[in-house]
Amino acid sequence: MLAVQGIDLAYGAARVLRGVSLQAAVGEVTCVLGRNGVGKTSLLRAIVGQHPIATGSIAWEGARIDGMPAYERARRGIAYVPQGRDIFPLLTVAENLETGLFLLRRGERRVPEEIFALFPVLKAMLRRRGGDLSGGQQQQLAIARALVTRPRLLVLDEPTEGIQPSIIKEIGRVIAHLRAQGQMAILLVEQYFDFTAELADRMVVMDRGEVAASGRPDALDPTELRRLLTV
Repeated sequence: MLAVQGIDLAYGAARVLRGVSLQAAVGEVTCVLGRNGVGKTSLLRAIVGQHPIATGSIAWEGARIDGMPAYERARRGIAYVPQGRDIFPLLTVAENLETGLFLLRRGERRVPEEIFALFPVLKAMLRRRGGDLSGGQQQQLAIARALVTRPRLLVLDEPTEGIQPSIIKEIGRVIAHLRAQGQMAILLVEQYFDFTAELADRMVVMDRGEVAASGRPDALDPTELRRLLTV
């Protein structure tokens, strides 16, 4: 389980997270929702080690990780798919996937066939440059590259942003499949409420850098959710 307890985070004098706590369990999808600018991406950056926290703690599989660099957290099974995808546009699809292999032991450094079962379009495009793919295909490549590392915690920042509905459905199918395997925790930041409503085992709703509501989706007040999510 991922356990985030009372973390604060600041950029200079700007305090963007205030006492944020959440948990993400293996075999579940935990969704973080909120308007733009409430601190969702900053929360993920703190969890994966891209920005230090000021106070609080972050634990993964029973051990504190908040003092560890990002690469050490990756070695402990945490994979991050950032907002905007951040694939390598001049590398081929195959080369993009292979960049995730450096974390693994030498004998395990291969792209599993399961990746192509989850994302069949990538197998047909292995020699194409990442920058030549559509936005939806790049998002699938970014998720596939994270899965190559065999993560136990998959962190996704708005995977549906700017992509067509058919690819959104494919990504939802993949997330549901990964959850059903029961081998990883999935932490998902998303703006698209209908997408999260179909997938979420737990919801965490943020407002102004704080957790405004959290719990099982059927236990949350729909009126309050609408208020917190409406611009």
